[in-house]
Amino acid sequence: MSKIRIQREARLPDDLRVSRALSAPHLGPRILFFSGGSALNGVSRQLKRYSYNSIHMITPFDSGGSSQVLREAFDMPAVGDLRSRLMALADETELGQPDIYALFSHRFPKEGGQAALRAEVDEMVEGRHPLTKAISQPMRMLICAFLTAFIKAAPVEFDYRNASIGNLILAGGYLSNDRQLEPVLFLMSKMVDVRGTVRAVVDRNLQLGADLEDGRQVIGQRQLSGKEVPPLNSAIRRLFLSDGKQELAAEAVPLSKRNQKLVSQADLICYPPGSLFSSVIANLLPAGVGRAIAARDLPKVYVPSLGDDPEALGLSLADQVDALLAPLLRDAGAASNPDRVLTHILCDLSTSEDATKEVTARTGLPCLRLDLTGDNPLRYDPQKLCETLISLV
Repeated sequence: MSKIRIQREARLPDDLRVSRALSAPHLGPRILFFSGGSALNGVSRQLKRYSYNSIHMITPFDSGGSSQVLREAFDMPAVGDLRSRLMALADETELGQPDIYALFSHRFPKEGGQAALRAEVDEMVEGRHPLTKAISQPMRMLICAFLTAFIKAAPVEFDYRNASIGNLILAGGYLSNDRQLEPVLFLMSKMVDVRGTVRAVVDRNLQLGADLEDGRQVIGQRQLSGKEVPPLNSAIRRLFLSDGKQELAAEAVPLSKRNQKLVSQADLICYPPGSLFSSVIANLLPAGVGRAIAARDLPKVYVPSLGDDPEALGLSLADQVDALLAPLLRDAGAASNPDRVLTHILCDLSTSEDATKEVTARTGLPCLRLDLTGDNPLRYDPQKLCETLISLV
């Protein structure tokens, strides 16, 4: 069998491709995102109009907020970003499951008595709470079973303040399924009719680590973000995975065959806006990610964040592209050309021509300056970005 490589010119946006996607989203393209955090949730909500087939590889290495409380209690991967993306992709119409969506999206107040909050969870388990009472059987039974598993395993001192009920249900499902995320993510996707596929890039309880320009080494995602602890005040030189104590070799954390298959099925790969290191590059660290991407002959685009990213301290656009390429080329093989893992950088018109020219001069990769923002110049317009990505497929 012979293979040929076909290239085409793309109009951005391509009205015909956009119209086709809007008319038949169930046949929409399989756009694969390597992401985490909440930066892509607005785009994900918009993307449901164009495709029910998007793929989201999510980092499970968050070490802040309510996800960290669960990690410490159950020695499990972070689930907050996974739940958040599931909710962004869920069918939010009356044709979906609004009652289940409301429960999964419910969050306890930051201030509140522990006894009262625990009693509210008990009410949910017993079916007396309005949020669970509204859910019909057999969904209610399954959800309550997951919450029961959570309560039985939760330490007495578990902190329920600011806890997401969806996260507690995910934790209970994880414990009920031999400490595996994929089964409970699949079930939750079906419960709220998720328009796409959401997976953890690896199903392991690991931490992010970073070597800094000033010689320090830090362990833990929240150390990098600057949200819950003081900023690093030093550029990140290298990111790695850790067991919490020491660095793990990439080969010790392979990309699963099931996730490799998702990469092999994608129509376009996107490294989207978000915290550069903890939300995007973190997903590229497992062994096999670079090789799986390099094996595909399709558009592979980077959409850099707008505004200030505390994790990209002092990094130019070209430096950010270099940081993105580093783990991919290391895994794909030193002889691999950058265009095997990244074909285009999509920038807003607010990005200077000098910045884009520096990227091309350093890497040989084209940078496209497009109108991708709306009223807020520090945020991509979800519709414009979705239609641009759809047009590239």
